[in-house]
Amino acid sequence: MASHQGARKMRINMNVFLFVLATIFSATTGEAASPALATQSNSAAGVTVKITPRTLTGAIWTFDIAFDTHSQELKDDLEKAAVLVADGGAPQAPAKWQGAPPGGHHRSGTLQFKAVSPMPAAIELLITRQGEPNPRSFKWQLK
Repeated sequence: MASHQGARKMRINMNVFLFVLATIFSATTGEAASPALATQSNSAAGVTVKITPRTLTGAIWTFDIAFDTHSQELKDDLEKAAVLVADGGAPQAPAKWQGAPPGGHHRSGTLQFKAVSPMPAAIELLITRQGEPNPRSFKWQLK
């Protein structure tokens, strides 16, 4: 019986040790988790655009994008209409759009960009829509 209790106590101690070790390792690897950034919404000219940053770690950064309207066809080519600006620097074109093709009144998908390195303090995603005088601006503070 004492042998069984000793083995159980050793398993508990080992689990605690592994948890502490994993916590220390994840805190010191230097790889920051993708910050939870808020969804931003912009409504103009009868079209609402919502953007949520999803992944800002690794080689590719991803943003979920949704368009909503009841007044016009959504013809935007996001690979041409969107740019990412880090810390006010040069605009970067997207690498890929994965989502609904142009057309319709509701579109959503994921816009991918090559990661910015080093991690900027702030990013701005600009979407230029045909017929609108100014690009739609979505800004997030990262640091």
